[in-house]
Amino acid sequence: MPAPRKPAEPSRVYQHFKAVFGDPSKRGLDARRRRAAGQDPDSVPYGKGREPTGLGDVMGALTAELGWTEPLARSELFVDWPSVVGDELAKHSTPVTIEDGALVIRCDSTAWATQLRLMRGTVTTTIAQRYPAAGVESIRVSGPDAPTWKRGLRSVQGRGPRDTYG
Repeated sequence: MPAPRKPAEPSRVYQHFKAVFGDPSKRGLDARRRRAAGQDPDSVPYGKGREPTGLGDVMGALTAELGWTEPLARSELFVDWPSVVGDELAKHSTPVTIEDGALVIRCDSTAWATQLRLMRGTVTTTIAQRYPAAGVESIRVSGPDAPTWKRGLRSVQGRGPRDTYG
């Protein structure tokens, strides 16, 4: 007797698909359980919680989840400094850092530092309204760095130079 012939490749593929997808009784155990339980409300297209979300909302949630809101708000404050204090004052002052809730600002001259100190309340209020996540509670203004004779090649112990300014 001749040996039985194997079915052709397309026929075997068809029989396999029919066994897997065609007859519900031959599907996997998980598929039968899902069908018996009915449709899962979370897997329904356009169901509750499945509506599309805007890119801004996604990025906002991501920055909050990763803890980036404070550093981003601080960098926005530093970049938008001219809109906070005005163009003229921004040309002569630079926000340096935020330490312990205090914004440290360096000015070109003592006159500009005094002007900024007079505007401290207005500037603090503007920052609190526009950048609440930056964590700025107060402002410290400093003028230009003055030269010091405490260190260097020609520094001496004691009272230091007394006749420098004539």
